[in-house]
Formats: sequence, structure tokens, C-alpha cells
Amino acid sequence: MRRLFWVSVAALAIVACAKKEGAEPAAAPAEPAETVEEPAVETADARLERILGAQPDDAKARYQYRHPMESLRFFGIEPGMTVVEVLPGGGWWSKILIPYLGRDGKLVGADYSLPMWALFGEFAPDPEKQKTWAADWPAGTTGWCEEDCAQVSAFVYGSLPEEMKGTADAVLMFRALHHFARLEDDGGFYTAALKDTYDVLKPGGIVGIEQHRAPAANSDAWADGENGYLKQDAVIAAFTAAGFEFAGSSEVNANPKDQPTEQDFVWRLPPTLATSGDNPDLKAQMEAIGESDRMTLKFRKPA
Repeated sequence: MRRLFWVSVAALAIVACAKKEGAEPAAAPAEPAETVEEPAVETADARLERILGAQPDDAKARYQYRHPMESLRFFGIEPGMTVVEVLPGGGWWSKILIPYLGRDGKLVGADYSLPMWALFGEFAPDPEKQKTWAADWPAGTTGWCEEDCAQVSAFVYGSLPEEMKGTADAVLMFRALHHFARLEDDGGFYTAALKDTYDVLKPGGIVGIEQHRAPAANSDAWADGENGYLKQDAVIAAFTAAGFEFAGSSEVNANPKDQPTEQDFVWRLPPTLATSGDNPDLKAQMEAIGESDRMTLKFRKPA
């Protein structure tokens, strides 16, 4: 009995020692960590839809003819790109592109040269103002975008700065090509423009064309650009001759109602309505046609 007593005492001592020197009592179960949701990443399409939805009503009214969402998708324009917009003018497209390209992107305006503008006669802008256009146009875009905006710069065709060569992901020509074509014989402006376009692009860069399209049955002489229209096959031939690869076409901007005869020019249609200002019946006919039939073409500079 005495021996059993001392064994029990020893066992209790070992347990007490273990409690004193051993592991801490088991901790209470930890509270579940709060789940922090990452902000959703806006897709390029969602970004473009948001920007298009924020445009004023007069700009939205032309979506049915200009199809900005579908056109920019077809050309492959993405936020963060460097994009050249030819003849940006009052900024219908620029006001979409500057916020769409975003702070990591760049929009570069490109205008006709002074010698080319001089051939526009009464429609030519003030030559003194054109001399400083490359500096003035970017400054004039202030207010076209409030936040997360692309950097804006500009150059003039025929005077492409050396440091801009090989920097652009895309060049977009929205209804600007017919003037280059119609004045080619007066100074080689079409040829020179295609060279500058090629030079400004990175290898693999894209050219996106939206241009008034002449009916294939009309004469080549009528479809030289003087009436605003060019033949689709002629545009493809000119760009491939300049070294570009033809990358595809889209009918997104087609308008089969526009069937000009060789007595017509494109400015008879909206928004200009040049021939029907004092003729309500003719104006109604032109408005029923809508804006011009347009080719939508994509070319690529070889990689």
C-alpha cells in the first residue's frame, strides 16, 4: 500500500510539472478573416460603352452611321495604345478616343500639310493658324476628358518628326482619304501620306480606314476623290502598293441606300445637305438616304 501511495504521488508530481512547463492551453478558435473583395477590372468593351454613353446627344445621333463601338472593335483599338487620328478637326472621334485610350495611351492628331491646304481654295483654313496647328490642336483638346486621359500631341503630314517614327500602334483615317487622292496629281500628297503613315507605325501596326465608297459601276474618273467617294478596290491597291498588308474589311458602315450617280457628290447627304438648303422635298429625300455608304478597311504594316 505504501509503495502504491508513493507511485500515485510521483504520477501527480509529473502531471503538475507538465502543466507548469508544458504547452499553453489550446487557443480559442480564430475568428474568420474578413474577405476583402478586389475591385472589378473594367474590360475594354465596358470602358468604351461607358464612354460612348457619356457623349452628348448630338454626337450619339450619329452612332447609327459611324458605329464607333463596332468600328473600334474591328480595328482592334485598345486602352493604352498610341493612336494617330488623321484630320481630327473638332474632335468627334477624339472625344471618344482620349478617355478610351486612358492615361497609359496617347492620341496623336495628324493634319494635312500647308501646301495641300492651299489647294482647297475658299475652303482652306487660315494659313497663319495652320502654321502652329501641331501645337494649337493638342492645347484645344483641354476639357475633352476629365480623368484617366490619354496624352495628346500632333504632327503635320509631310513633316513627321523623326522621334515619332515607329511609335504608333494604329493610324485611323475617318473620311480623310479622298482629299489625299484627289490632290495626288498636284503634289504627290497621297503617296507622301502613305509613306508617313507607314513610317509612324510600329512593325505590325494597324491602319483603320472609314471612307465614302463609290459604286463599282461608276467611272474611275468620277471616283478620284473629287466628289468625296473612292472605290474600295482602288484604296486596297494603293495601300498594298505602299507596302501594307490587307487585313480585312467590314460592312458595319455600309449604307445601301446611298447610290450616287455621276452627277452627285457626297456632300448632298447629311450632315452637310449642301444641295437642299432651300428645297424641303430634296432635303427630305437626302435625309431618308442618311449618311454615305462607307467602306471599313484594315491594313497592317508587316512585322
